[in-house]
Amino acid sequence: MYFKERDENQNLIARLDHIIETDKISHAYIFEGIGCIDKRSFVESFVKGILCPVNTGDNCNSCGICRKVDHGNHEDIIYIKASGGSIKDADIVKMQESLKNKPFGDRHIVIIENSDTMTLRAQNRLLKTLEEPPGSSVIMLLSENMENLVQTIKSRCVKYRINYFGSEGYDFMMEKAEKVSDMALNREPFYKLKQEIDDILENSDEVAGFLDSLQVVFRNMLIKKNKGISLYKDEDLKRNIYAAENARRQIKEGVSQSYAMKNLLIKIGG
Repeated sequence: MYFKERDENQNLIARLDHIIETDKISHAYIFEGIGCIDKRSFVESFVKGILCPVNTGDNCNSCGICRKVDHGNHEDIIYIKASGGSIKDADIVKMQESLKNKPFGDRHIVIIENSDTMTLRAQNRLLKTLEEPPGSSVIMLLSENMENLVQTIKSRCVKYRINYFGSEGYDFMMEKAEKVSDMALNREPFYKLKQEIDDILENSDEVAGFLDSLQVVFRNMLIKKNKGISLYKDEDLKRNIYAAENARRQIKEGVSQSYAMKNLLIKIGG
């Protein structure tokens, strides 16, 4: 299948290829990835594979349907995105009304961008559609942090993570996050923590990649803790996951990266 971004997501792409080749398409997916990743373009490559009539189980990237997907004007694709900072109940109502209409082709595709900004009321309304999806429609939720979605939605979706495309690569960010997390939990002094991230503070994409990786590291530690493997305390791990999310939110709201990251290191360092 033709994907615009390949380097860091070969395993995921292989899974999506297999889904299309075997025609085992689920009714709902969550694609999680940090803000700097063009999740919509990535997912649209998957959508083209589902809809493309030229190459069954693939996408040709050149037929009329593939070009319509690229241009964002395919008749059977419904796009929803946040307005005023969140996706509201009325947005989901509008989507549900659209799904009542017969598709021009075989199925409707719904792409919900910023799905983790849905209000609780909107999420509860979407849940009704996930429980009884009309026809062969496919709903795709794009998210920076699926933890903001209610468990009942997550349990009804196939979940995938789109890896970070950064100048240093995803592995580099994971290694940096693992080192900083260990230093923080072992109460290393603030100046040492700061030295570890000084090289990324001027690059907004790399800061976003680091925050994303840091949350993954702490979540993995929490899973190990629940299995009796990790020695760290639950409250420390949960606090640090929240601190990384809060730093991301501060940066989005206009707080300087330097200040938000300094504040993060102070909080996770205890």
